[in-house]
Amino acid sequence: MLVAAAVCPHPPLLVPALAGAAAPELDGLRTACAAAVEALLAVEHDALVVVGGGETTRSYGGRPAGTLRPWGVDVRVGAGEPVLPLSLTIGRWLLGDQAGDRAAFHEVALDASTGECLRLGERLAGDGRTALLVMGDGSARLTEKAPGYLHPAAPPYNEGIAGALAGGDAGALAALDPEEAAELWVGGRAAFQVLAGAAGGARPQAELLESTAPYGVGYFVATWT
Repeated sequence: MLVAAAVCPHPPLLVPALAGAAAPELDGLRTACAAAVEALLAVEHDALVVVGGGETTRSYGGRPAGTLRPWGVDVRVGAGEPVLPLSLTIGRWLLGDQAGDRAAFHEVALDASTGECLRLGERLAGDGRTALLVMGDGSARLTEKAPGYLHPAAPPYNEGIAGALAGGDAGALAALDPEEAAELWVGGRAAFQVLAGAAGGARPQAELLESTAPYGVGYFVATWT
């Protein structure tokens, strides 16, 4: 049973060591992420689960590690060979050492169907009290300087995701169209739909702590309880 969820973005620049002189630009986003994770961990739970997008759908056993070396600086989380994708690496970084060591990490394929995502969410919610950290970005086509350049459909699509997270509307997240999300470079669509599956028919108390797009990419921070 899902008892709490936190939604955070996963840009590498969230880690100050990678942002360098530009680090202050994302201070507000970091503060919001820290608050969301703190709220998540404060809810009594039996299992702590992190889910984020990647190349495939798979689970990572033990205490998996990650690195940000492909993005410029070898910042590592966990011990051992780094295997986590970017989304889960940032998730583990946000949790810190103690919580990160006891969390379970699940990667969901960026092109996974809605049905696959919903079923994964149902499975991850399990029978006990589950706290879920969901790592996902919005559209990367929100401005002319965005990685995917401006697409006229991107701002309203992004606003729809923000509204769903603010309203605790799992149904709206489940209704996100995978093909449109791919066209609009919505990096978190699959992870958001895993959240929808985990929530089931519940209507949680929700709060949108942050919705911003400093580099033409939508970043959301939200909590559901």
